[in-house]
Amino acid sequence: MSLSSLKKKYIDFKLVLLLAGFYLLFDLVLIVKVAYMRTYMQVNERVENFSWSEFLVHNLLFDYVIVVSYMTLIAISTKRFLNKNYPWVKIISIHTLFSILIGLIIRLIFDFYSIVAGRIDIADFNLRKSINAFIYVIDLNFLIYFAMIFIIYTYYYLKQIKEAEKRHSKLESQLVNTRMKMLSSQLQPHFLFNTLNSIAVLTDMDANKAKDTIADLSDFLREILYNSDRNRISLDEELRILEYYLNIVNVRFSDHLRINKHIDESLLLKKVPAMLLQPIIENSIKHGYSYDHTNLKIDVSVYQEDNMLAIKVENNGTAVSQTHTQLMQKGVGLKNINDRLHNLYKNKYFFEIRNKKDGKGVETIIKIPE
Repeated sequence: MSLSSLKKKYIDFKLVLLLAGFYLLFDLVLIVKVAYMRTYMQVNERVENFSWSEFLVHNLLFDYVIVVSYMTLIAISTKRFLNKNYPWVKIISIHTLFSILIGLIIRLIFDFYSIVAGRIDIADFNLRKSINAFIYVIDLNFLIYFAMIFIIYTYYYLKQIKEAEKRHSKLESQLVNTRMKMLSSQLQPHFLFNTLNSIAVLTDMDANKAKDTIADLSDFLREILYNSDRNRISLDEELRILEYYLNIVNVRFSDHLRINKHIDESLLLKKVPAMLLQPIIENSIKHGYSYDHTNLKIDVSVYQEDNMLAIKVENNGTAVSQTHTQLMQKGVGLKNINDRLHNLYKNKYFFEIRNKKDGKGVETIIKIPE
């Protein structure tokens, strides 16, 4: 991973600016306080030797750079804590330790800088005095640290809420588009003509089967139009919707199409993206038929693999001549499936269309978290 991608992944510059702005505000309040005390309040001998340049450059500026740099590292660590889902007891314990550590680091760096810059002689360095200075402000460092931690967690929390709302809105839009595109695809004249023509033929040959086909067409269109407003439904529901489509397709293709299902029944209550199987099978049928492949066999398998729910649709039809990436760019329906999977599971899914290893057909594999 490149340096730029690492920065993009772990460093949020808006958050860094927010932390820097907060601590700048704290320093401005401190400057006003010191100015007021110098003007209106009695000061002791130590403050009588006060120098504004010493205070602003060697104290505030030095302290500002250290604190902002330190809190940037803390912000990066906090993001990793959130991604790792550490328990809150552990997170609070770590931050309590870091709140004490920040004062110690500031003190050590300040003493080292003073010795290197010649501001104090190493022989005159007083360890007890340095420890006392650290203890003197330990409560202030604690409060400042946790104030900035509150800013960090609030920032990440609000950002996660916005991203979740954006994903939810996008998923709803994609689901509606999927149903409408599916409906538009299925309502093309040739589809309705072929289906209605099959029904008309069946009316004379097998009236009961004609009625069943009409019922399947009605139920299938009803599911697309009015049901499945949820982004995910149970596998059992998805298979029920699929069955309406397969019944219609089987009437159209008669003995030239055979579809076998191999479903692990223990997974029937698992959640899957709504309207997932139908476009995959439709794609398999559409591209599987050719002059050399007039009898198509499609196997639909749903099983568990490495704590993932795996869906495999394979046929014995025409091989694909394009890579999976090229197919994603070419097919609107396939790209829509991939986009929906990405929004639901981010990078925790697998989706690929490829030729079978034996060279006899094409397989589509999807793996999603259970």
